[in-house]
Parts: sequence; structure tokens; C-alpha cells
Amino acid sequence: MSQKTLIGASALAGAVAMAISGATFLASTDTASAATEKCYGVALAGQNDCAAGPGTTCAGSSKVDYQGNAWKTVDAGTCVTMSLDGGRTGSLEPLERDLPA
Repeated sequence: MSQKTLIGASALAGAVAMAISGATFLASTDTASAATEKCYGVALAGQNDCAAGPGTTCAGSSKVDYQGNAWKTVDAGTCVTMSLDGGRTGSLEPLERDLPA
């Protein structure tokens, strides 16, 4: 085999390996994002993932425990079945409870 053919075969093998690893990454990313949901009212103060309502910015900006308009990413299907202090449960929609004064 000539050196030119050897380099061409190596390049082809590298391209195939990159394509396979890229497809695997995309599949695992899609699976991960499909397996979670936003759950409102379950984050402790300062531990929300985003959307902490008016007067706040984003991640880590909730002011009170279980703030109703702040969400945390949880495993899909677990949000509304979570049991929290005081008989609270999570919600797939923002809540009007436990908002900062």
C-alpha cells in the first residue's frame, strides 16, 4: 500500500469515528433533555435553575424556599408527585404561593 493510500484510509477512518461519536452525543443530549421537566415551587432559596419571577434574574436568584415562580429541573414525571414541607407539591406551571415580600 502506498503512503498516499494509507493517509487517505486513516483520514476516512477518523472521519467515520468522529461522525459516530457526534451522533452518540446528539442522541444522549436529546435523551437527557427529554427525560427532565421544569418543576415550579420545589427549589430552596438560591438553588433554583431559572425563572424566579419579577425582581430576580435567573439561576440561584430565588429569595425564599419553595418560591412558587422559580423552577428547578427534575426527572420527567416526578414534579407533581414530590412531597415538600408544609404539604406543598411541585407544579408544571408557576405558582402564586411562597413569593418573596
